[in-house]
Amino acid sequence: MAEAMQQHGVDQSQSGPWSVLDVYGEVELSWSPDLRQEVLAVLAKSSALAVRLARVTYIDSSGIAALVEGFQRARSHHQRFVLLSPSPPVRSVLELARLDRVFPIFPDLAAATAAGG
Repeated sequence: MAEAMQQHGVDQSQSGPWSVLDVYGEVELSWSPDLRQEVLAVLAKSSALAVRLARVTYIDSSGIAALVEGFQRARSHHQRFVLLSPSPPVRSVLELARLDRVFPIFPDLAAATAAGG
């Protein structure tokens, strides 16, 4: 019940070599620094990060910036970083910024793993 009251959050899990962050709710300026910290903390101890965005209802430029920073950090440290099942609002922002051509985006973890994870 408490989760329903929160406007945003992230659940973390592990699936084989993948750390998975399941982000939900609105990712905007007041919360995106927390998401950034979560992404960077996971990358500090994992070689592969998948960020599931299926339950994100809204994302602004600060949220996108947190993802871009994580992607750049992963790339510079030879780690895997993928986005999973972005919701329609997230996909729209990614396409508008042409970041759908930059981020590796997969429908699910199995597809990301099959692609070389």
